[in-house]
Parts: sequence; structure tokens; C-alpha cells
Amino acid sequence: MRIATWNVNSVKQRLDHLTGFLKEVQPDVLCLQEIKCVDEAFPTAEVADLGYNAAVHGQKGFNGVALLSRLPLEDVRRGLPGDESDNQSRYIEAVVSVPSGAVRVASIYLPNGNPLGTEKFAYKLAWMERLGEHMRALLALEEAAIFGGDYNVIPDERDAKDPAAWIGDALFQPESRAFYRAFLNLGLTDALRACRDEGGLYTFWDYQAGAWQRDFGIRIDHLLLTPRAADRLRAVEVHKSLRALAKPSDHVPVAADLDL
Repeated sequence: MRIATWNVNSVKQRLDHLTGFLKEVQPDVLCLQEIKCVDEAFPTAEVADLGYNAAVHGQKGFNGVALLSRLPLEDVRRGLPGDESDNQSRYIEAVVSVPSGAVRVASIYLPNGNPLGTEKFAYKLAWMERLGEHMRALLALEEAAIFGGDYNVIPDERDAKDPAAWIGDALFQPESRAFYRAFLNLGLTDALRACRDEGGLYTFWDYQAGAWQRDFGIRIDHLLLTPRAADRLRAVEVHKSLRALAKPSDHVPVAADLDL
């Protein structure tokens, strides 16, 4: 089973890129972030023509997450528990039945948190704390689960071309990185790092200052696996070539193959 995550940065603007990725890579489940549209505007018909079911938690103009699956999506849950006043569309999860039983998949668009010293950074940290509590609750179910998404966290210095350039950024703050380590300490596995240890494996290149041309990248898109999923992990691939397309997303997909 192939499960991928991708911050598509506007599903309307990147529809051709999305359909091309679905045709070429053929993920069984794709976690999308920053779709930037309401549920009714999502291209459900276009992805259905390629054999995908869609579950959407959208928002007009920004944010928004979705799950695309070649198998039926069951027990769909929209929104991260823990704060009923939070109206930003950043979390969706569902269950997919597979030969080994079932797998729960979540699409996560974690807050950016910039600039530091504002309510945006406080919101990021509070959101991460809520996510950790939810992960803990799902881990207690002892099921195969994958939390895929744009975490807006650079976990380690090897995950940035120039770590010093990010010292004043919310993505690389000690508090953000500590929460990410706390997710791993719950018993989750960073899928890419379970398979590959080297630096230079980036998933995001800014549109500014020739970041792509200079390979001035960072790794902020992650697939975190519960033990029952991690035990069946076979390979992970970063689909870097999509960043070279015309008018691309500033993120590229990450896909994991699992024996599920």
C-alpha cells in the first residue's frame, strides 16, 4: 500500500499536477494540505474519474485538508479535537479497510507560527500540544495509523540546507522541535528517517531568492507511523521532480510503501 502526503498549495491552481501525480505514482491514499477551497469547490469529479474517493475539510482562500483514497473512506473525522473554538481547517482523518484489517490515515496542516512573539506562534504550540494528545489517544487503540502532512517543523539541522538561516523562524524554534520529538517519543516513527539517514532530503523550497535553483530546501513534510504501521514500512520516496514543473507547489510529495 502506498500512502503519500503533499501540500499542494491550491488544488485549483495545481489540478493538472495533482492528476498527473495520481496517474504516475498511483498512491492508494493521498493526504493533501493547503487546498485553499471550500468543500463544494474541491475537484471531486476529476479525482473520481481517476478512481479516487475524496473526503474534504476545506476553507475559503486558505488552509484546507483532504484525503484521496482508491478504497472507501470510513469513519471520517474533521477537525482536531481539543478546542471547539478553532475554526481553521487543518486536520482530517479516516479509516481505510485493507487486507490486514484497517489503517487510519490523517492529513495534517500544522500552523506555520510566524512571526515569533505573536499569537500565531502561541497558536502553533497549542495546536501541537492538542495534536500530541490526539496521537496519544489513537496510539492507545493499537492500530495501524499514519499521520501525514505539512508539519511546518524542521526536525534537525540535517533537514535544512542552511540551518543558521532558520534560527529566527518558527519552523526551527526549540519549542517546535521539542514537540516534534515528543511525537516520536510517544512511539511514532518518522517514515523517511526510518529508511534514510542522510541530509539533503528536502520537501520545501521557497519561491523567493532562487531557493529551488540553489537547492536551498528544508524538510517539513512528514509521515509519522504508529508501531503497527512502522513494522510494515518498506520504502519512502521524496518526489522532488514536481518542484521543477511550471508553476509548482513550493512543497513536493512524500510517499511511503507499506505491506498493509
